Amino acid sequence: MPLTREEALEQLKSWTENPSLLNHARAVEVVMRRAAGVYGDAEADEETWAVTGLLHDADYERWPEEHPRRTVAWLRERGEEEIAYAISTHYTQWGFEAKSPMDKALLACDELAGFIIACSLVRPEGVATLKPKSVKKKLKDKSFAAKVNRDEIRHGVERLGVELDDHIRFVIDALKPHAEELGIAGR
Repeated sequence: MPLTREEALEQLKSWTENPSLLNHARAVEVVMRRAAGVYGDAEADEETWAVTGLLHDADYERWPEEHPRRTVAWLRERGEEEIAYAISTHYTQWGFEAKSPMDKALLACDELAGFIIACSLVRPEGVATLKPKSVKKKLKDKSFAAKVNRDEIRHGVERLGVELDDHIRFVIDALKPHAEELGIAGR
């Protein structure tokens, strides 16, 4: 029986307490759910893509030096090889090749979703009026959201085979309906 969102959320919350990390997991879940229909093939399972986004950093808070080894092992124990592999590829230091559309989408959506949330938090109107041009300008400012790996954003978008402006617009549009929940609706 496939891993359900409820089981994934329970596991995430058992390992993660930090509200920012939980919010990031939710944001990547939201973006990946939409990505299944945009970047996935006819066989793309929206729920699997969403769960992949939800769990991609599940072990980071408790075991940052082992990330994502614990999550990958937990998924493999449950027979969730497709999700485990996608999460392995998002941790680029392991050198796994992003093969499937889901692998590529996770790589392209993870860092960018976090960066777009950061951009939204410094704007009075939040994500509502955020444009790709503003995001690209902030990407050039290395001191803004300094922990976000800009090379991973570029690499992810290239692997996905889309234009940066288009992908930024896609992520913004995926996050907008969830602005209140994600804390990016503005002041």
